[in-house]
This record gives sequence, C-alpha cells and structure tokens, in this order.
Amino acid sequence: MESPVEVNAEQEAERPAPTAAEPGLSFWAPLAWVAGLTLVSFYPMLERLVTQWMNDDDMGHGFFVPAVSAYIAWQRRQEIVSAERNRNYLGLALMVYAGIQYVLGAVAAELFITRTAIIFSIAGAVLFAGGMKVFRLCAFPIFLLFFMVPIPSVIYNQITFPLQLFASSVAETSLLLLGIPVLRDGNILELAEHKLSVVEACSGIRSLLSLTFLSLVYGFFFEDRGWLRGALLAATIPIAIAANAFRVSMTGVLYEYKSEWAEGFFHTAEGWVIFMFALSMLLSFHRFVLWFIKGVTNAREKAREQSA
Repeated sequence: MESPVEVNAEQEAERPAPTAAEPGLSFWAPLAWVAGLTLVSFYPMLERLVTQWMNDDDMGHGFFVPAVSAYIAWQRRQEIVSAERNRNYLGLALMVYAGIQYVLGAVAAELFITRTAIIFSIAGAVLFAGGMKVFRLCAFPIFLLFFMVPIPSVIYNQITFPLQLFASSVAETSLLLLGIPVLRDGNILELAEHKLSVVEACSGIRSLLSLTFLSLVYGFFFEDRGWLRGALLAATIPIAIAANAFRVSMTGVLYEYKSEWAEGFFHTAEGWVIFMFALSMLLSFHRFVLWFIKGVTNAREKAREQSA
C-alpha cells in the first residue's frame, strides 16, 4: 500500500509545472490602466488626426498603420508572453516626457510634436509594464506608428518641391522625345492647348510614404536578413520617384491626345495603377537580389568543388 507521501509526490509530478512566462494581473493591470489613461489624454489629438487621414490624400495610409502595427505585435505574442518581464521605471520616465512633449506641442501649436507624443507614451507604457526584453520585441511595431503622423510642413515643403521639379523635368524630356511640343517653367508644363501644373499632390510624396511603409512591412514578413531589408527600404526611394515621373509624363501625353482621361476618375485610377506598378518593381527587385545571391552562392560552391 502506497503511503500518502508517495501519492502526493506522484500527483505533484503529474501536475504541470507553473510557467513564469504566463502573464498575470501584475502584467496586464498596469498596461490596461495606462492604455486607458493614454487614450483619454490623447483623445482630442487622435480625433483631429483621424480627421486628417480622411481628408488628406497624402495620409490615406494612416488608417492601416495602427492596424498593421497591432497585427505585427500580435504575431509576436508568443515571444512577448515567453519573455522575461520586469517593471522598468525608465518607461515611466518616458511617459512623463511624452506628457511634457504633448503639452509643449499644444502650446506651440506644433502638430508633429503633439502627435508623436502618443507614440513615446505607448513605448514608455510597454517598457514600464514589460521591461526591456518585451520592449525590444515591440520596438518595430511601435516604430511603424510614426508613419501614421504627417511629417512637419517645413520638411514636407523641402521634399515636395524638388520632387515636383524633377517630375516636371522628366516629363518635359519624355514629351519632347515623343514629339509633343512642351515648354517648362519651373513645375509648369506648357502644352499646345493645355497647361499642366505639377502641384504638391503630384510630387510623389504620397507614393513615397506609402511605399516606404509597405517596404518595411514586407521586409519584416518575407525577409530575415537585416541588410536586405535595408536594401529594400533604400530601393523604395528611386522606385517611387521614377514611378511618379512616369505618371506625370503619361498625364502630359493624355492631355495632348485625350484630355478627359487626364482628369477626375481616370487621373485617380492612373495613380493607383502606377502605384501598383511601383510596388511590383519593389517585389521584383527583391526577387532579383535573391536570384543574384543564389547564383553567387552556386558559383562559389562549384569553384570549391573544382578546387577540391
């Protein structure tokens, strides 16, 4: 007959050992109340930000940024849950800084400072509740949130005007090569019967921001090598600029032969087609690099076999 001590020992052996990785109330409670306070504190700013997403064509991708960021964090949930967690009061200090930044931005009427304060607040909340290891796992989705905030007007103007001039210059050269007479004055193209103005909306900044965001997300899901992710990110700049210059050139051709196709719905549809073409170029660039790496690797293996 087994003794009670032996029975209890067998029951303890069969019982699954508690895992320290399972988050308890001490993890979720601070995160919950911090998240609630953050939403309440930043609600007026968030409401105006969403309104800009709805009315500003350059920020149409803003709706997708928080959703994609949350999805990436959800994809990493097992790693986050399994990571060692501890209270880090640097996160609390970062949240205090975010609050000060928010107030100073509101006083100075600087929207970029005001809006990015919520991102620093979220980063601080994660660091405070989960510690440095959890913060590192969440760093990338938190970084993506910067794409939901419009860039400052000063920087925006410094970027868009050179892009306007470049697109105008490429369009002028393309139209002349096609035998279409055109005279360029800055960012204005004088055609035979029409005047085409390459405004800020046609600078390509919209596709550049969206393509950069997609490049980062695509690299996260489909590429593990950091240097290749960086190459994909760098490739978005010339691809987006070239695609927009091609779009402006096509608009000039349509104005010359079928002006109604260069306005309204057709103009918008043309923009979507060109953007999808630019995205296809980015994916093709990735495939080309993979093909090149494979070719180099195979050549090295053959050289080793021959030398052996």
